[in-house]
Amino acid sequence: MMQPYPDASTMGKAPLTAPRVPPVLRPILTWRYVVCSLIAAYVVYCYIFSKPLFTHQLPNYSGPYPVGAVDIETPLASPRLVDTARFKETKEKAFEVDTVLFTLYYPTAQNVTSHKPKHHWIPKPVSVTAEGYAKFAHINNFVVNKLMTRALDGLVGSIEIPAQVDVPLADLAEAVVLDPDARDDDKEVKKVIQIVKSGHPVIVFSHGMASSRTDYTHYAGELASRGYVVALLEHRDGSCPGSVVMKNGEPVKTKLAFDIPDVESASGIDLTVDEFKRAQLDFREAEIEEAVRVLKLINEGHGEEVFKKNARGEGADFKNWKGRLNTDEMIVAGHSYGATGAMQALRGGPSPERPFKGAIILDPGKSSGRLNDDIRVPVLVVHSNSWSSKSSIFYGRAHFDTVKDIVENNVMPSWFATSLGTSHPSVTDAPLLEPWLLSWTTGARINVYEGLRQYVHVTEDFLWFLSTGEKRDLLNEDAEYPEYDQGSGFGVWQPGQGDNESAGGVWWDWKRYWQVHVSPN
Repeated sequence: MMQPYPDASTMGKAPLTAPRVPPVLRPILTWRYVVCSLIAAYVVYCYIFSKPLFTHQLPNYSGPYPVGAVDIETPLASPRLVDTARFKETKEKAFEVDTVLFTLYYPTAQNVTSHKPKHHWIPKPVSVTAEGYAKFAHINNFVVNKLMTRALDGLVGSIEIPAQVDVPLADLAEAVVLDPDARDDDKEVKKVIQIVKSGHPVIVFSHGMASSRTDYTHYAGELASRGYVVALLEHRDGSCPGSVVMKNGEPVKTKLAFDIPDVESASGIDLTVDEFKRAQLDFREAEIEEAVRVLKLINEGHGEEVFKKNARGEGADFKNWKGRLNTDEMIVAGHSYGATGAMQALRGGPSPERPFKGAIILDPGKSSGRLNDDIRVPVLVVHSNSWSSKSSIFYGRAHFDTVKDIVENNVMPSWFATSLGTSHPSVTDAPLLEPWLLSWTTGARINVYEGLRQYVHVTEDFLWFLSTGEKRDLLNEDAEYPEYDQGSGFGVWQPGQGDNESAGGVWWDWKRYWQVHVSPN
């Protein structure tokens, strides 16, 4: 076949060919290629728009009032030595309280906008928390710390807590008048009347092991959006991954997590497990008392003084908080190790240092020392599903039975219930940030938002009982489950059922989410 003549412009030149692409760069539309491309695009998107990797933002609060937040770190008049144990390496005191740090969550006025940036869920610098987590995992070294910092910063470093920072405390009476929905809600109106008369109920909350004051922000924020004031403590007893210690006029210090091998007695002898746990719980109790002291100062009209001493530079409106908090009858609460600490804070109470008229105990610790049974105020004990379903021996007997006996033997009205479908972290922020991962790893079956909502609702019912003596909703039910019943777990009760499949009658919605083990009814 005759070949066509070449174009005159290409005569004497090599024939043109398409540019050769190296095989490694040639797209092959396999599922692996598509998945990797999508992940790469997602990472780039998160980087450009400052979104956290593979993590949800914290949702807004659902109550009728916007939420404010203030970080408070104030010094003690003089350091408070709780235990003489010292660090082996530096010989510094391990259990001396010098400052107390907590975040206040509270209702604020509608349409208030702060000029300050919102608090980060992981406080800056992220490296402090990352190194603390590495210490918990026993992999603490320079390389791992750098990797942990980058990973933590990429996953949750940009997460912000949705509360407005350093804004005024709300006038709830005015807020109810201006809000038609709140004005038409009889429960809300009664609650606001009670708050106007006695002051905002104040809850002092103690966090669990390997946690900090930022691990329970949504639980606290939800209560604040319903009119309550919550103080989330940050403990420096070795249980917090890493805490930045600030004091006006002094260099910033950090205190990382530590454990039994890191400390010794003043005479150089290793501590036993019980001695270490006792020192930690006593340290927590001291921090709880110091937080109470600061809150009382604010309520007594010394808010300006607290603001000036606050190394975090927040609390400008404290001068207007005089007489607006109920600091004579506060509530102590805690989760896991913090629940054990909250129970200890009830010893011999109520007292001026610990004026607690009630306690909210969430998953009391199974390895955080003995549980105090010297309790003279109403308590609400809530077990997550995983806490009740997994039998644990606790000082020679079942942990569940120990908790049940403490609640039953309390002379004041008290409750013990299991939240069905939940797991140990369900009251924390973690499931909201990583819902699928947490459900998969912890076995939680309930929707993460519904799980936390159930904790908030039963807490508010208990707070209402403490204020009025009225038992409502779950607290008005009988103890139908003396023991945890695996066969009546989450998902067994469905809308429309009666008390059993053969009998008719009213279906109680609470049975879908709860088993009540002890009730004063």
